[in-house]
Amino acid sequence: MFLKSISYWSFPGGLENTADYAGVFAKAKAAGYDAVEAAVAETGVLTPSSSEADCKAVVAAAAKAGIKIASLATGVYWGASLTASDPAVRAKAVDYTKKMLQIANWLGTDTLLVVPGAVNVFFNPQAETVSYDDVYKRSVASIKECLPTATKVKVAMAVENVWNKFLLSPLEMKAFVDGFKSPYVGVYYDTGNTVITGFPEQWIKILGRRIKRIHLKDFKWRFLGNCNEVPGFKDFAAGQVWGTMAAFCDLGAGDVNWPAVMSALREVGYSGPLTAEMLPPDPTIVERTSKAIDKILASGK
Repeated sequence: MFLKSISYWSFPGGLENTADYAGVFAKAKAAGYDAVEAAVAETGVLTPSSSEADCKAVVAAAAKAGIKIASLATGVYWGASLTASDPAVRAKAVDYTKKMLQIANWLGTDTLLVVPGAVNVFFNPQAETVSYDDVYKRSVASIKECLPTATKVKVAMAVENVWNKFLLSPLEMKAFVDGFKSPYVGVYYDTGNTVITGFPEQWIKILGRRIKRIHLKDFKWRFLGNCNEVPGFKDFAAGQVWGTMAAFCDLGAGDVNWPAVMSALREVGYSGPLTAEMLPPDPTIVERTSKAIDKILASGK
């Protein structure tokens, strides 16, 4: 039985980590969701320094609204990477991870989204570029350092296929996770993040039981042909012959083959939360995404 879920970041104030959880849960329930993915940031409602009492207040608000907490996400890794060249930054990221594993446990969920490292952060021009092989070695070392905590609190570190130029194929992701030989290291698979280079249903079948959580996102990939013939593109990239457009979009409006995705999820036996990560928030995104998920859930049978 899939849990219909949505990210805390999809609500006004969520990205800033200032949205009141009671209000978020009430809106999610009214829109037809079963669960919400909570989030941690360096400042705001839930942070790496949040106490057990802070977390229990969120749990109580969820119970009052009839909402489950699907998982715990975070954006702290973009500022403190597990694979940074500076050992002090890596140590900070490891410390954050250990604290967030405990927070996830206090929230009553068994999965923490972990960005395993980054060769490059595309949206931050000031971020360093790290050699791929160094990222791999440092990521393994950092996650191993956190594994005793994950085992103790029984919360899995689910590494996500984000646009970090790392773990770029399902075969590599599979080998990476298997190397830890632990049920507390798995995959947080995002359907939209791999459309630009592959097919979500293939990733799902290859990763199989390693998948701890699913992010629902859609992505539109369009080949434009000769840029000189496309209005507005001639000056976009001088000398460019072939042009493309690509963007995340509403669920069902992109190139994700949802019947194939749902069929693959059922084939590998995944039955956990399906969390829509829709950014940025807008006045109708929560409601229209709920309707889109209903259509997705009915597909691939």
